[in-house]
Amino acid sequence: MAAQKGSAGSPIIIKRSVSAVQEAHHGGAWKVAYADFVTAMMAFFLLMWLLNATTEKQREGLADYFNPTVTRSPGAAGNGTEFGVRHAIFDIPDNAKAADFERVARQVQDQLTGSGAESMQLTNMLKHVVTRMTDEGLVIELTDLTDDPLFVEDTGQPQPALVDLSRVLADALRHVRNDIAIAGHVRGYPEMMVASPVWALSDARAHAVRNLLEQAEMNPQRIQRVSGYADRKQRSANPMDPANNRIEVILLR
Repeated sequence: MAAQKGSAGSPIIIKRSVSAVQEAHHGGAWKVAYADFVTAMMAFFLLMWLLNATTEKQREGLADYFNPTVTRSPGAAGNGTEFGVRHAIFDIPDNAKAADFERVARQVQDQLTGSGAESMQLTNMLKHVVTRMTDEGLVIELTDLTDDPLFVEDTGQPQPALVDLSRVLADALRHVRNDIAIAGHVRGYPEMMVASPVWALSDARAHAVRNLLEQAEMNPQRIQRVSGYADRKQRSANPMDPANNRIEVILLR
């Protein structure tokens, strides 16, 4: 009699599925992908912070630093070109610029003040000099005194004292590199005059000082402008006051 299916004598085969174990194990690829994502996000937020914390010129400097450029080396063999990388250029902070200019201005002021110890004549000559700091720079005023004018009356011809004073000023300015502006101012004249000389006179005197500074071997390229302001910016409430006759030599920031 044939054995009954599933009888006690039949072998029992048990199949174990391992698919669940295999599906649970995905390897480390997802960890690498996640690490790359986190790194990219950190780089993104760092870039956003950098863009917000720097000026336009600083960003240009950073871009130039990482961009290769072709530079020409004078005297090099062949076509004279070689590859190089520009250095990053950053703006000097405004407070550092201000502090540096203050130091330069003090040097000029100290030299003008200290020069008076050389002789009594020089001490008297420096009585014409008044200095003050403005937003534009260090203003050095060369001013008429009541009994000691710097120009021949109503002309642009300098007195000998102004010639000597210009040499002292040029020597003090020679030790700094800032550019210079010159402005001429004159006293008021009676309104009854047919032709007022104030504009031509202030301009002529400003150019006279420019010539004197250049003759004293100051670099003419440093002079950025020469202006005549006529009698429009008076120092004294009395428009006829000789103190209104002055030349301003401005050491620009």
